[in-house]
Amino acid sequence: MKERYRVTDMSCAACSARVQRVTEKLEGVKSSEVNLLAGLMEIEYDETHLSSEQIIAAVVSAGYGAERLTQNAPRENKAQDAALKSMKLRLYVSVPLLIILMYFSMGHMLGLPLTHELHGTVLGALVQFALTLPVVIVNRTYYTKGVKTLLHGAPNMDTLIAVGSGAALVYGIVVTVQLILGRPADDLYFESAAMILTLVTLGKFFETRSKGKTGEAITALMDLSPQTALVERDGVWIQVPTAQVRQGECVQVRPGMRIPVDGTVLEGESDVDESALTGESLPVHKTAGDGLAAAAMNQTGVLTFRADKVGEDTTLAQMIRLVEEAGSSKAPISRLADQVAGVFVPVVIGIALVTFAVWMLLGRPLPFALSAAISVLVISCPCALGLATPVAIMVGTGRGAKFGILIRSAEALETLHCVDTVVMDKTGTLTEGKLFVTQVCAEQPKRLLTVVGAMEQYSEHPIAAAAVAECEKRGIILPTPEHFEAVPGKGITCRLDGRDWFCGNRAYLEENGVTIPAQPLPDGTLLFCGARGEYLGVLSMADAEKKTAKTAVQTLHSLHLKVKMLTGDNRATAQKIADRLGIDEISAEVLPANKEKEIADLQANGRRVAMVGDGINDAPALVRADVGIAIGAGTDIAIVAADIVLMRSDPTDVVTAIALSRATIRNIKMNLFWAFFYNTIGIPVAALGLLNPMIGAAAMSFSSVCVVSNALRLRSFRPKLLTIPKGEKAMTIKIEGMMCSHCRAAVEKALKAVAGVETVEVSLEDKCACVTGSADPAALKQAVIDAGYQVIE
Repeated sequence: MKERYRVTDMSCAACSARVQRVTEKLEGVKSSEVNLLAGLMEIEYDETHLSSEQIIAAVVSAGYGAERLTQNAPRENKAQDAALKSMKLRLYVSVPLLIILMYFSMGHMLGLPLTHELHGTVLGALVQFALTLPVVIVNRTYYTKGVKTLLHGAPNMDTLIAVGSGAALVYGIVVTVQLILGRPADDLYFESAAMILTLVTLGKFFETRSKGKTGEAITALMDLSPQTALVERDGVWIQVPTAQVRQGECVQVRPGMRIPVDGTVLEGESDVDESALTGESLPVHKTAGDGLAAAAMNQTGVLTFRADKVGEDTTLAQMIRLVEEAGSSKAPISRLADQVAGVFVPVVIGIALVTFAVWMLLGRPLPFALSAAISVLVISCPCALGLATPVAIMVGTGRGAKFGILIRSAEALETLHCVDTVVMDKTGTLTEGKLFVTQVCAEQPKRLLTVVGAMEQYSEHPIAAAAVAECEKRGIILPTPEHFEAVPGKGITCRLDGRDWFCGNRAYLEENGVTIPAQPLPDGTLLFCGARGEYLGVLSMADAEKKTAKTAVQTLHSLHLKVKMLTGDNRATAQKIADRLGIDEISAEVLPANKEKEIADLQANGRRVAMVGDGINDAPALVRADVGIAIGAGTDIAIVAADIVLMRSDPTDVVTAIALSRATIRNIKMNLFWAFFYNTIGIPVAALGLLNPMIGAAAMSFSSVCVVSNALRLRSFRPKLLTIPKGEKAMTIKIEGMMCSHCRAAVEKALKAVAGVETVEVSLEDKCACVTGSADPAALKQAVIDAGYQVIE
């Protein structure tokens, strides 16, 4: 059983690591993933050994709160709004008091009024203490949570803040007591305690507000669902909450209204905008019998439809669920950060104690040693480590949903960025998937079509649909066969007028004793027909290539990816399609059952493979591939056995998915580098006594903000598709040595000077150039070399 829980009171990566360790140790748990950003835990366990109550009890015993999420539980996270409101109130109190406190603690250095007279006096110390105490009280959450987790043996970031600011506060109180007793005393550290608490709260405020933006994609999807629906009950049309619509009820939508649930049109005709779901900008015309998806916008007419899927079963609900699950899942790249975060806080506390002890042993004054130890505590930032991956994953998967790309897990998103080969099924991926008869090669065309149509009229295969459509076009009346049997991947047989007829590929007919004469065959997908002792002829069919297929293939090449096409067509036809689109490799005459083997063979040769198919008959190949991509899922996304679901049938969405994966992983690596670099540099500098605790607190507070802000840049991601003018050839040149924009400009200038070049696009990021036109490849290579760069491929 797999369940999701909302976990509260987690403040940093050490917290999420603690919860994950505790739950993984429970008997019967198969896997546990805790997401700090979303505040969620997904756990898979054997219900015969463990219950949800025991899981919650284990989390609570670790010092955190837990609540099991049911399927229909509201997704709104009010805790985030409450946290922002609380932090804003704390800042309203802390910031003014801190400014006044800084005036009295530091003003004597600038000769400000009253400060010199109060400096070093009992009254001055009491004034500073009185200003610090309210700041400590309103920010007491760091102490309550920090001490609580410390007592549970799992110190976190709150513990570091509590110990650091608490040490400064206690030291200030001790110095104040010494002044009251008339003894000489050192500088007070009240301003450090107040500054640490205020700056950390300020950083947390910005961080929480920024994290709220990472879930905007899910919020936008939720907002698409209308609150009410117009349904017919007892012969009367009434308005009810969408959640109360029952399966099978009649629902009506008028122009300008969003469709509340999935269904089938019963009456009416209208144009429907499905762009919010599929990313397709053009409206789709709907008539009786057509399907409707929740959240689509009805534009022109009134539609009455039957509710087929309601509640959590609608297309919109499934989309939201997929985006949520992907955003809360963990990518393999985050494992190192999770391992470090699990021991980070105890190690930092140890470093702080060692720092204090070493400086005291070296004879440095107590204030100096204490300042260095406090700086170590407050500059370290486990949050940056914990947020580095999940914020980018959540923003990346949310951005994908905007383009109609649903990513099922963070692991799929990460794996996709390192594939080197994209395998595409021809029918429905590179072509429209709607065959039509182009040629009838027979001595008796009408008889051939009659027999073929009679055999194919009960089949749902695209070839069968094309043959029957040609018969209908010619007005041929189709007889009813006595017996019908389909052989997957080969053809069909039936008994008609007392004879057994065979219809399918050449090998199938020859296996069944049909002799096909040696003669030139037409291009296209061929459908042979005959019986033992009689060959009727062959139908040639074609499938139009999608308008964006060539752009998709050429852009994949610009990303240094090999493209392979799988098809059941004969090799000659397949090769012509491949040549037109610029495909690198083909496998022709492949049976559906053998597609998985094609993928396995590529993997055996060391390739990392992404398979693109329709998600139904390609299911085994999609599962075998490193990443399975189902294209054209439309509103039926639940049955797809793929890692990534493309709502539209546009092959350029494959490019978008890969580019998004690369951008997201690049962003994660930047975040991880910053988090490790910051802590690796900051902690030693603090330990050497070169950092004021107040500066350390400020740096720690805004390190997390930097990580979240960097991830939010993904919200502006847009795919870069090559523009291939009709009739021109595109060539991709992989170039080594380009380092800056000047290098890019030099390469672009050199290539444009070559005769026959029409357009040049140079990518500094991908270290390549894409050239269209009729230029000689050797001349292009030489131009790059002459410009001072190396051609790799």
